[in-house]
Amino acid sequence: MITDEVFKRRRRHNNTPLSILLIIANFVVVSAADTLFSNHHHLHWFFWVVIGCLAVYNFFTIRKNYEIFNKVDKIAYLISIPVLILLVCFL
Repeated sequence: MITDEVFKRRRRHNNTPLSILLIIANFVVVSAADTLFSNHHHLHWFFWVVIGCLAVYNFFTIRKNYEIFNKVDKIAYLISIPVLILLVCFL
């Protein structure tokens, strides 16, 4: 196989769908924010600022790439939201 054909086939370097990258980014940001800005009894106000910025980022990313997101990607994203809430509650 010619090298040009390999790189044409490997769109976006490793073919990881944008929805999966968005879900991974959400989990990383929420986990880091929960670790940095909370203790056992209190969430710091800056935690909510980070979550708000993440929501704005998600909105514009989905709006920009809406045609890329198919039904399965949307379902996976919607399932990840309650999992993130459970992560914050029990971490």
